[in-house]
Amino acid sequence: MNVKSKPSICVTAMATVLLWWSGSALANGPTCSTETLKGPYGFSAQGEILGIIGTDGLVHYAKSRLLINDVAIVDFDGRGNFTRNDAGNIGGLPKSNGAFNNVQFGTYKVNSDCTGTMVINYGTKAAPAGVTLTVQIAVSGDGTVVMGEMSSETVPFAAAPPTVDGTCGNPCSEAVQIGFEGKKVLVYGFR
Repeated sequence: MNVKSKPSICVTAMATVLLWWSGSALANGPTCSTETLKGPYGFSAQGEILGIIGTDGLVHYAKSRLLINDVAIVDFDGRGNFTRNDAGNIGGLPKSNGAFNNVQFGTYKVNSDCTGTMVINYGTKAAPAGVTLTVQIAVSGDGTVVMGEMSSETVPFAAAPPTVDGTCGNPCSEAVQIGFEGKKVLVYGFR
């Protein structure tokens, strides 16, 4: 073996170890936790409130189409709690008279595979308003993007949309089709 081939053997060995190591890391996938989400995120949501889920377990459609558009800032604490401030329209009418509503709180959990759940409550812990949204989420591995789909929304019976037929319980489960996307807010170039 000549002297010129020793460095190339070392480079080849190092490259093999690095490829094996990076392949092992990628095979295990990203690792997330509740701590992955920390700080403020800007969210947008679009979708539709279809009607109510009646006491019979079926969707009873609203008398008119209720499109929803919403923007929010959600501030995650890295320990499973957050506060939320949102504004939006439902069926073309502004929520909260067009102002932002910062009287919201919630809990969240992020699993190691970067899936999780957010539960949004309107009102305060001492005086909840009776509106609860559950959102199934997927978080990017670096924690900068959160995508979600609302899996349930409950409202007080009096806040349920009028339907063609059917009644709901109290609280009333709304039939929803609403998607969310959130991005980490960068402050002065830092995350």
